[in-house]
Amino acid sequence: MSVGAVLAEARERAGLTVRQLGERTRIRETVIERFERDDFSVGDFYARGHIRTIASDLGLDPDEILRQYEQENADIASPVKASAVFRGDVGERARRAPSWTTAVAVALAIVAVVVIARMIGSSGEKAGPTAAQLPVTAPHAHARHEKGHEKKTVEEALAPGVVVVKVTARKPSYLNVRDAKGKEIFQGTVPEGKTTTYSAKDRMRVTIGDAGAVRLEVNGRDLGTPGKDGQMIRRTFEAGGPSPR
Repeated sequence: MSVGAVLAEARERAGLTVRQLGERTRIRETVIERFERDDFSVGDFYARGHIRTIASDLGLDPDEILRQYEQENADIASPVKASAVFRGDVGERARRAPSWTTAVAVALAIVAVVVIARMIGSSGEKAGPTAAQLPVTAPHAHARHEKGHEKKTVEEALAPGVVVVKVTARKPSYLNVRDAKGKEIFQGTVPEGKTTTYSAKDRMRVTIGDAGAVRLEVNGRDLGTPGKDGQMIRRTFEAGGPSPR
């Protein structure tokens, strides 16, 4: 009988299926089936190792089975040292390593470009801010805008063509103040208990992040709280009168 027939007969005699033998020897079922058909095309080195393992598991003499294998496959059987095989495998992996490194680097570069492009695209959007999206700025961040305004008095309201807005914060609130030309006078968070006064020629535009958190006084007249807690409002005040538009 051929080597394949000997292995198949020994397996059947042991009462094992191909699957069971594969689980016992850790050899794939397809390889065992090919061996039993005398198909050793997996390579001489691996064929020898698998034959030895299968033969030992089935109670056969591995050396005797290998001698028969060499006789039947003299044209392909050639002893190969395991060290040579593994050296070749390691060398191949070493040659492939740079390509993997390059691929990873390229992938990271592509991801970085996509992220930057999205950030730039997002920065171009002009959707108006909501109360939750309004920036919270440290009290000192725009101190330079407040200089000169804290000393304003109610008498300034009497000056022709000037609008004066006094803001008192009952609790922290975002505030943006601009003049008639849209130039920013102040932007930031007014801390709790702080009172600030702003003046501008002709007209002033005020955005308040939490209308219920502040009290307004325009041109010397107390307007009280301009809105509800958490409500974001925009108001425009003109010289000569406190009525907002």
